[in-house]
Amino acid sequence: GSVGRHLNALALPMAVGFVALNSYSIADTYFVGQLGTLQLAAIGFTFPVAFTMVAIGLGVGIATSSVLARLLGTGDRDAVQRITTHALLLGALLGVALLVIGLATIEPVFLALGADERTLPLIRDYMRPYYFGSVLFVLPMVGNFSLRAMGDSKVPAVILSLSAIVNIVLDPLLIFGLWGFPRLELQGAAIATVLANAVTVVASLTILYRRERMIRWRYVSVDDLWDSWRRLLHIAIPATATNLLLPVTFAAITAMVAVYGPEAVAGFAVASRLESVVLIVIFAVQASVGPVVGQNYGAGLLGRVRDAISLSNRFLLIYSLVFAVILFMFARPMAELFDENPVVVETATAYLRIVPFTYGAFGVMMISLGGLIRWAVRCLRRY
Repeated sequence: GSVGRHLNALALPMAVGFVALNSYSIADTYFVGQLGTLQLAAIGFTFPVAFTMVAIGLGVGIATSSVLARLLGTGDRDAVQRITTHALLLGALLGVALLVIGLATIEPVFLALGADERTLPLIRDYMRPYYFGSVLFVLPMVGNFSLRAMGDSKVPAVILSLSAIVNIVLDPLLIFGLWGFPRLELQGAAIATVLANAVTVVASLTILYRRERMIRWRYVSVDDLWDSWRRLLHIAIPATATNLLLPVTFAAITAMVAVYGPEAVAGFAVASRLESVVLIVIFAVQASVGPVVGQNYGAGLLGRVRDAISLSNRFLLIYSLVFAVILFMFARPMAELFDENPVVVETATAYLRIVPFTYGAFGVMMISLGGLIRWAVRCLRRY
């Protein structure tokens, strides 16, 4: 069938799911902003760390999708079940590692990012429960990318929408202590996110196990695990390294912005959350390119691989330009919805009138990551 139609069928439900996922990040920022500018600044300091966890989860997810899509293209169902099972175990292991490392490095990491004695206690309140949800953060990415590799993007969208609803409902209850719930403020925002991720984990694993029958524990042995993890990590490591460019950049910018005070960090946080709404579509298209490229590459249809990459790049260049203009025009009123502090508003407005004009280049880079990662891995092996 049409390559463009396949891309649309995968990308549209993914975009809906990602919008739902991002909606509770927006809700977190909005509700925390009602607590005060310092609390909003504390959330801003956590973004680079949160993006690092996203980069790791995406790296494993992209690797899982790539390997599974090519195996599905060759029709090897047993290998599909084995890789899926072992990818989930790898995700759980990485989640535990993030928990241990994260709890041990809260103070040095956030001091390096520019947090001071006013914001550091607030950051601790948020990050401690957030880190305890590390496994629940990585696993659903692996599970949802496994479903997308099979061409099913609707179910992940529904799962993410359900998770977003849970988080948005819990946010005001736990942050402000409504309807008899304890007032936990920043801890409440983190706990709401962890509980919402738990819903996503249960739903995705249930579907993979019961409906798709892609989880089979008979494959769990040391030799099988090492073979699968070697294949996954050959793709996950370069994919994660590329995705880490974003949080490393955010960390550097956050440290620079922190020099101007917590109000400026709060403004940067608002702008980052607003721009993530636009970036959602870029990530959705990237995620749809992986299965289409992988299955056609596995079947030896390289012309369709080129078509998928070309169509995606053209769409994202036009899409990015349109939304850059929209953000330029409405930056100030959108920023004022979160905090009326003039420094916060001015910082967010300045960001949203400059950075969005680079989204097109970012989109092309992400399509290269999603569509050409297999060739990159082959080059790394060769040299």
